[in-house]
This record gives sequence, C-alpha cells and structure tokens, in this order.
Amino acid sequence: MKNPSVDTHLLPAERAGDEPLLAVDNLHVEFQTRQGVVRAVNGVSYSVDAGETLAVLGESGSGKSVTAQAIMGILDMPPARIPKGEVRFHGTDLLTMPDDARGQIRGRRIAMIFQDALSALNPVFTVGWQIGEMFRVHQGMSKRDARRKAVELMDRVRIPGAKSRVDDFPHQFSGGMRQRIMIAMAIALDPEILIADEPTTALDVTVQAQIMGLLAELQQESDMGLILITHDLGVVADVADKIAVMYGGRIVENASVFDGYRAPAHPYTKGLLESIPRVDLKGQELYAIKGMPPNLLDMPTGCAFHPRCPYRKENCVTDAPPLYTVSDTRGSACHYWREVLDDGSN
Repeated sequence: MKNPSVDTHLLPAERAGDEPLLAVDNLHVEFQTRQGVVRAVNGVSYSVDAGETLAVLGESGSGKSVTAQAIMGILDMPPARIPKGEVRFHGTDLLTMPDDARGQIRGRRIAMIFQDALSALNPVFTVGWQIGEMFRVHQGMSKRDARRKAVELMDRVRIPGAKSRVDDFPHQFSGGMRQRIMIAMAIALDPEILIADEPTTALDVTVQAQIMGLLAELQQESDMGLILITHDLGVVADVADKIAVMYGGRIVENASVFDGYRAPAHPYTKGLLESIPRVDLKGQELYAIKGMPPNLLDMPTGCAFHPRCPYRKENCVTDAPPLYTVSDTRGSACHYWREVLDDGSN
C-alpha cells in the first residue's frame, strides 16, 4: 500500500489528466436563510465516464441531491449560491454557460430521475402527454408522433399494456410503474448522463430489484453514464462501478465498489455497511450509527463525523482531515483510515 499523500479535492482519474464525460470539481453550494448560511456542499468532486455507474451514498442531508441539482442547473438562485467549483461536461464548465445553452443540455444530454415520482409527475396530464412533451419541446414533434413515441418508451421500460395505458393519469399507476414512467421521460432523448435520485425510495424489495435491473439494462443499451444517489448501500452493490460516500456536505470516501464494500477506509462508510441487514446474522441486533447527522448551520469543529465516530481521537476534534490518498483508486477523509481499513480487512 502506498504512503498517503494529501489531495484536498481532486479524484485520481482527474489527476491523471484524462477528462471524464462529467466531472464535478471542488463544488460548493450554500443557502442563505434567516438563521444563517447553510453550507450544503463543501468541496465535492467526483467524475463519471460513458458506460460507468457511480453510486453517491450517504444519509439524508449529506448533500447528495443538492450536488445533483447543481449539476442539472435547477437550484433556486437565490437562496442558493455556488461560490466556487466547476461542473465540466465534455470538458466545458456548465456553471459558466449562458442559460439558453445550458437549457439545451438539460434533459437532452443530461437527464434526471427524481425520487418522488408522484410529486414529480403532473396529476392533471396523462402520462403519455408528459412523456411526449420531451419530443414536442425539444424536437418539434407533432402531438400524434409524440404520443406514438410515448407508447414506444412505455414499452421500453416494460409497462404492461402501454398502448392502452398511455392516456391514463399518474394516480392510476402503482409506485413502481410511476417510477418507470419517470425513467421513460428521462431516457426519451437518449441522454449521455442519467442522474437517478433515490430511484427506489418507498418501493418494496422486489420492485427495487426490477427498477435497478431496468436502469442497468438501459445503460448497457446506450452506454450512458449513470449517477445513482441513495442512502441504501444494499441497492447499488451489484450495479455500481465505484462509490462516493458523502457526509456533512463533503465526500469522505471514494473507492471502487469492490474495495469500498470489502474493506471501507472511513468509519462512516464502515457504519453504513454494518447497518445493512444480513441473512447470516439473523436474530442479532442490527447495528446503528449513534447520534444524528450534523447541523449544517452549526458544523462540528475538526472532522464533522467525530461526534459519532468510534475511532475519534483528540486531533479529530480540532483538525479537519483532508482526503488522504489510500491508493491509486480510492481516498478517505479520515486521519485514522489505516486502522479502519485494517479492521475491515480482518
């Protein structure tokens, strides 16, 4: 194992000089509120290539969705503000693009699936109308042709009886079918990057597996890059290529999915993995990370995870850890990553 070096925000792929399909570099996002400034994203960096799946993991409030919204350019500004950072798509920074140029990329080349399909879909329009809107707006397609494409997409995401259900309304579909409709809308224009924000929330285990399998199949068909945002590590174990674990608005560990799951190098990642129910430990008490996520208005000093960390020592309270280079393909924002890694390897 290499000696650790400090890299405050760049991932190994970016240091190598190869520009990824999408690269988020040192992104900061903050919100001005009556109580003060909420620093929701603090120097986040990650990248994804064509055909690659990145899983962004962490509890609610860690900054996963805000980062995705910044990539898409759908943050309300104000109260949101992006004081620094870049979001490069094919090497071009989206954050400095004129609004009209960025609007041509949003939905067409970078698409997003939102976590609450019932809220994201308009209840007063049929699902066929809403899917077809992508073709009417972006390609000037007629209503008839757009409806035909909507049926084709509903078939593609395996909605039974698509031709007879294209004129149904969102409330007439189950949660799993509504999520498939959201996926159909997102892939309508064959995007190069698809961001799926908690795509399996509130779905039962069987439907979760179906949705994840569908996303993997669609990705293979088009070679699109896929960013999966979730708090459930079990959902992405079989589909992701690499992981980025977020806590308190920053990435605390990045690794290949194999390395990250086999032997985590950060106490938070280790705690998340130990919180997954396991068949071989049936009857034992399920592990839970003690304490609560940090208040973004009043972040702890030093390492943001130290109030909940079993590896905490004095310097964790005073010194914020940089993202140490654990190996060529992974990093950990923990002063004691070696101890965590050794515990996971034993």
